[in-house]
Amino acid sequence: MRSFIVNNRRSVFMLPQTFLLKLHLCPGIGQVGELRIAEYLRQRPTAQLDVTQLCQLARLNARQTQHLQQAWLSPQLAMAVRQHQQINTLTWLDAAYPEYLRESYRPPAVLFYQGDLNLLQQPVLALVGARQATNYTQRVLSQFMPALVANQVVTISGLAAGADRMAHLTTLAAHGSTIAVIGTGLDVYYPRVNQALQQRIATTGLVLTEYPLGSSPQRHHFPERNRILAGLCQALCVTEARHHSGSLITANLALQANRNVLAVPGALWQPLSVGCNQLIAAGARPALSATDLLEELAII
Repeated sequence: MRSFIVNNRRSVFMLPQTFLLKLHLCPGIGQVGELRIAEYLRQRPTAQLDVTQLCQLARLNARQTQHLQQAWLSPQLAMAVRQHQQINTLTWLDAAYPEYLRESYRPPAVLFYQGDLNLLQQPVLALVGARQATNYTQRVLSQFMPALVANQVVTISGLAAGADRMAHLTTLAAHGSTIAVIGTGLDVYYPRVNQALQQRIATTGLVLTEYPLGSSPQRHHFPERNRILAGLCQALCVTEARHHSGSLITANLALQANRNVLAVPGALWQPLSVGCNQLIAAGARPALSATDLLEELAII
């Protein structure tokens, strides 16, 4: 089905998914505005919209509306759309968009990806922890991973240094499948040391991002990435985390999305176990073995 879009100069026919991609690449709409328009297009796939109506749906103010009207007709935006049509794109309107992500907190209207989307149909376990993760995380992951892989569990993490990198590498070493959700464009590698790992996951697993090509790492990208990670999993396990760690924020996002949260208990005197022990005290299930993880994924 096609969406009939009318702008101030000419009528343009485009697929709703293409229209949503253009919105995503156009500065000024914002995530909430994108989702309002995505929901409108889902309910009215043959809708007729002009730019003024578009801005009204997104609830933009006068200054934002003027900015969007100028950007919408720019050759730079048209070029960006053509460029991104050459890579794999998954929109909120696509049947392949995971329903459990669609129902999570502020789901991304558009995702760019490399790899196998079918991995999202398997049980997905998020593994997160400290960037300064110790050998304790590595030992725990090595102990858990054979049983997880044997039960076709797909791991997901954020391709950061430390626990994320360990999670991806341990999965691959056990001949399992892993998903990386990154906070940059698909053509940007951060941290740089993970370039080969990211390329390997893109070939053997799945790399996802909501950020357009060329997007560099920005501080606010990583909390935004974490909401996607939490939305894509059925359960989340924290291996090591300090008090007020970013991993605890991700765990909270998972809880808000009604995902099961586990934590690996640690020594009381270890700073990197404080966050995990706090999660357990607050009601998270202790991850003492792979069986705990498999039960929370409803596999056994």
